[in-house]
Amino acid sequence: MRDNLCKQTLFFYFRQVNILKHVGAYFLMIRLVFIKPTKRSIMYGLVMKEIQDLILGSLGIVCFLSFFVGGVVSIQTALNIDSTFIPENLVGFATRQSIILEFAPTFMAIILAGKVGSYITSSIGTMRVTEQIDALEVMGINSVNFLVFPKLLAMTLLPIVIIFSMFLGIFGGWAATIYGGFSSSASFIEGIQLEFNSFHVFYAFVKTFLFAIILATIPSYHGYYMKGGALDVGRASTVSFVWCSVVIIVVNYFITQLFFS
Repeated sequence: MRDNLCKQTLFFYFRQVNILKHVGAYFLMIRLVFIKPTKRSIMYGLVMKEIQDLILGSLGIVCFLSFFVGGVVSIQTALNIDSTFIPENLVGFATRQSIILEFAPTFMAIILAGKVGSYITSSIGTMRVTEQIDALEVMGINSVNFLVFPKLLAMTLLPIVIIFSMFLGIFGGWAATIYGGFSSSASFIEGIQLEFNSFHVFYAFVKTFLFAIILATIPSYHGYYMKGGALDVGRASTVSFVWCSVVIIVVNYFITQLFFS
C-alpha cells in the first residue's frame, strides 16, 4: 500500500512539473513571436492568407450554428413559460441575453477551437514533421514569428465573426418564435429591447478578444513543439483542442467574476 502511495505521489509530482514546463515553454514562445519580425511585405501576404483560412473560412459554420441555436433557445424558453403572469416578451429577452453573454462569445470560441485550432496545429505540426520549420531556421528566419504572428493578427478579427453570430442567433430566435406561433413579433422585439445594457456587449467583445489570442497561440504551441511522425499530428490536434477548451472555460469564469462581481 505504501509503495502504491509513493507511486501515486511521484506520478502527481512529475505531472505537475510537466505542466509547468509546458506553461513556461508556451510563454517563451509568445516572447519569440514579437522579436526579429518578418519583412512587412511578406507578412502582409501571410496575414491575408490566414484571414481567408481562419476568419472567412469560419463564417459559414458560425452563421449556421448561431441561427439554429438561437431558434432552439427561443423555443425552449417559450415552451417553459406556463404562467399567464409571465410576459411574452421574456422570450426575446432570454434569447438576447443567452446569445450575447455566453453562446456567441464563449461557445462559438469552443466550437472554433475544434475547427480553427485543429487546422493551426495540423498545419504547423506537418511543417515540423517535414522539417520545413528547420529549413526556415537555417535561412535565418524567426520561424515562430513567421508562423504564429500572422495567425495572431488574423484572429484579432474574431469579434467580427461574433457580431454575425449575435445577429443571426437573435434573428433565428425571432424566426422560430414567430413561425412557431409562440409569440408575436412585437413582443419578441420588445423583449430584445427590454433593459438593454451596452456593457454586456463590451463584456462579450473583451472575452472574444482574449479567446482569439488563446485560439491562435495554444494550437500553434502544440503544433510547433510536437514530436514524432505524421500520426502524432492528429494526436497533437486533439490535445490542442482539449487545452483550448479548458483554458477558454477557465478564462471565461475569471472574466465573468471580474466584470460582474
